Amino acid sequence: MNATSTRRRQQLTPGAWLGRAAAIVVAVFFVVFFAVPIVWLLLAAGKSPRGLITTGAFTPGTLGDLAANWSTLVHFQDGIIFRWLENSASYSLAALVITLVTTIPAGYALALGQFRGRRLLLTTTLVVMLIPNTALVLPIFLELSAVHLIGQPLAVILPFSFYPFGVYLTYIYFSTSVPRDLLDAARIDGCGEVAVFRRVAMPLARPVIALVGFFSFVANWNNFFLPFLTVPGPRSPIQVGLTELLSNVPAFNPTAAGVTTIELPTLALAALLAVTPVLLIFLFSQRFLVAGLTAGGTKE
Repeated sequence: MNATSTRRRQQLTPGAWLGRAAAIVVAVFFVVFFAVPIVWLLLAAGKSPRGLITTGAFTPGTLGDLAANWSTLVHFQDGIIFRWLENSASYSLAALVITLVTTIPAGYALALGQFRGRRLLLTTTLVVMLIPNTALVLPIFLELSAVHLIGQPLAVILPFSFYPFGVYLTYIYFSTSVPRDLLDAARIDGCGEVAVFRRVAMPLARPVIALVGFFSFVANWNNFFLPFLTVPGPRSPIQVGLTELLSNVPAFNPTAAGVTTIELPTLALAALLAVTPVLLIFLFSQRFLVAGLTAGGTKE
């Protein structure tokens, strides 16, 4: 009887089968939509310009063609690709440090502090989060131009450090996942507010610190529009540098000619090089990211 009832429970109704089939179709669609271009990009980096056109889209390339594309990329403008990567790393890391130094205390104060203007600050943070980044580019550019920072690293680092979404994430975390009784116990033991934050709240906030840090770094690394306007030339980050490579691809720019010509496989290799740092950081920080995403799911 038990086995029979178990089999009956395992039988699905037509509606359940239809729902499962729809879920599979949607999953396959997204896999095809997102995975196929990535697979093509991985394979294109190992092909010659002629092989990219004459062979199948998903035909593997050769190590020889990959080495040739790498040589072309590293010799483009005397290896400027590494300068772009260095610029992206320095801008993103410097902005990340400032972001964490300002965001975590701000979220802690909004969540657990009681002061005049707290609700107004929180509302302002939420409103700023809703403003598209592109809408802020012009006023930021004018401000940077007024203080003569255009073309300087600070023209990228300072705007990157402004991260209201990180303040909101930290606010949610401290509001839901840090027991107030624990903080009160530290105050009873004689800790001041700074000591409570540094010795109690900060160790408990490691998941959200990792989460804010990852989101901030990825956003900074992938930012294009603002650096494109504020730091042109050799000080550009990798995302802006890719447009320089793109402008030297004859398929996209028929006027590109001479020794600076870049072919599509080399451009594909440069794109893979641009996303590799973010991918590595994601792979090595998954445990902290998952902890930070689920930390505010339950209220103490």
